[in-house]
Amino acid sequence: MALATAQQSLESAYRTTGTAVVAAFEPQRKVLQSSSAVILDGRKEVAYGVVISPDGHVLTKASELPTGEGFGVTVDQTVYRPVKVLAVDATWDVALLKVEAAGWVPVTYAPTSAVPQGTWVVANGATTRTARRLLPGIVSAKTREIPATGGAALGVVLKAKSKVLEIDAVNEKSGAKEANLLPGDVIVSIEGRKVKQLADIAEILKDRKAGTTVKLVYRREGKLATVEVRLAARAELFSEQANRNDQMSGDFSPRRSGFPRVMQHDILGSRSVVGGPLLDLEGRCIGMNIARANRSESYAIPVEDLKELAARLMKQAGN
Repeated sequence: MALATAQQSLESAYRTTGTAVVAAFEPQRKVLQSSSAVILDGRKEVAYGVVISPDGHVLTKASELPTGEGFGVTVDQTVYRPVKVLAVDATWDVALLKVEAAGWVPVTYAPTSAVPQGTWVVANGATTRTARRLLPGIVSAKTREIPATGGAALGVVLKAKSKVLEIDAVNEKSGAKEANLLPGDVIVSIEGRKVKQLADIAEILKDRKAGTTVKLVYRREGKLATVEVRLAARAELFSEQANRNDQMSGDFSPRRSGFPRVMQHDILGSRSVVGGPLLDLEGRCIGMNIARANRSESYAIPVEDLKELAARLMKQAGN
């Protein structure tokens, strides 16, 4: 009984999402209000974005993008439609968007992502129709690569007992689907190397990373064709039974591995809060949130990689 009475609970105002704590980060919230974007599927918020130019350019998480006429972007309190997808980097899972706009406030990049563990950072939380909310947390691990879970895969199932590598099924989320591979197609070669059995494919892909592409030659109705196929993380294409950590984690990101380098932080949230800027206490963009990994880990692209990525995608799009 004495033990029970000795336990204390922190007042709600002073918890991570409490009013007193959130109020302390009001300067950072104002940056999120002007320099982060909300990605909309109709009226539903599906992701956030990073404002990188005054005239309507936004970076966001590519695999969370909606399709269809309801696709919109909100910056500050204004909703913009239509939205153009100018370029996509499959390795980082980042898309460059463009809307007709002027006078936006781009993020200010932090000089480095090399900050000590325990450093405070701030990201988008849920938002109201007019105002951004925020979530604070800390950098919780060293910057590192997150390899593709289970290795990289084409995203096809091969027909059993066939004497050739005939495709039996194509995963709807895969690069094979994007390349228009179909059941009945026969894989002939990958990266210029002939393949005759599953082991040949495994040998070629064993050191490849999710997000990269391979040149694949296939035969359809007696004719050969060549396509570029984006590789994806095997575990994210062919989901196995969720482990206990996943079962407790809530709404984590479908793609949460296969990134060249990430910062890890402990900001709470769901998959719908990825894509926006990660800010330091000076309101500078220290990274871009790219995945909600589990109940205690979120990943962000470090600012050095983000700046290079933004410049490359802008150049690719002709800007």
